[in-house]
Amino acid sequence: MVYVILLGVVIFFAIHFYRKARRRKVKPFPEHWHGLLLENVLYYRNLSEENQKVFQQRMMQFLSEVYIDGVKLELEELDKILIAASAVIPVFGFKEWHYTNLSGILLYPDNFNEDMQFGSRDKSRNIGGIVGNGRFEKQMILSKKALYHGFNNKSDKNNTGIHEFVHLIDKLDDRTDGVPERLLQHQYAIPWLNLIHKEMEAINDNHSDIRKYGGTNQAEFFAVASEYFFERPDLLKKKHPELYGMLVECFRQEPST
Repeated sequence: MVYVILLGVVIFFAIHFYRKARRRKVKPFPEHWHGLLLENVLYYRNLSEENQKVFQQRMMQFLSEVYIDGVKLELEELDKILIAASAVIPVFGFKEWHYTNLSGILLYPDNFNEDMQFGSRDKSRNIGGIVGNGRFEKQMILSKKALYHGFNNKSDKNNTGIHEFVHLIDKLDDRTDGVPERLLQHQYAIPWLNLIHKEMEAINDNHSDIRKYGGTNQAEFFAVASEYFFERPDLLKKKHPELYGMLVECFRQEPST
């Protein structure tokens, strides 16, 4: 009996380390993905050739570390490309980045409700993405419909994929509170909080072009403002220069240039 238990433990750890080793193995970037990125990801298209190569490497590193699976759909290449691009864009200003609080992503075909259900005509089925807690800890669920819309529409300041990865970045200190302590230097924390509250007040008073959802709480403001920052950087810089400058400090990149 003891032998059987020990054998089970050995097999368990062997599988664990095998999977860990597989995640570390980074596959080469498929050359035809370059054309798909140029066609679908404006951020990538605006990079220099040298930075495009770096972006490719960062994508493949991410895909080697995170498991992606489809729910009632067969994963396509573009699904993986857009998910990986969503992950790399917010942290591209950092030389190296690993999402230590993410192990897997489930891609749903459509938006879903709070019970993670989709496919019905229920009007509450309006969630495009979520970062899991509890039994879904280290998991992300994305709607394929919302993911694609974020990259297809280049003028609406919205990108669900980026939004959810910003939540993950915010959550690295175990608190999703809109204050990304891993990104912001300490001296910026109080000015950032003051700016958040000022901008949220403007949103809730209908005096801002930042999406209404950004007025929900600090965490949602950070994610919504980040979408705007990466989707329409020139417009954000023009209309909200202080916010733009703070996000440049935060993400260590300036997409408007």
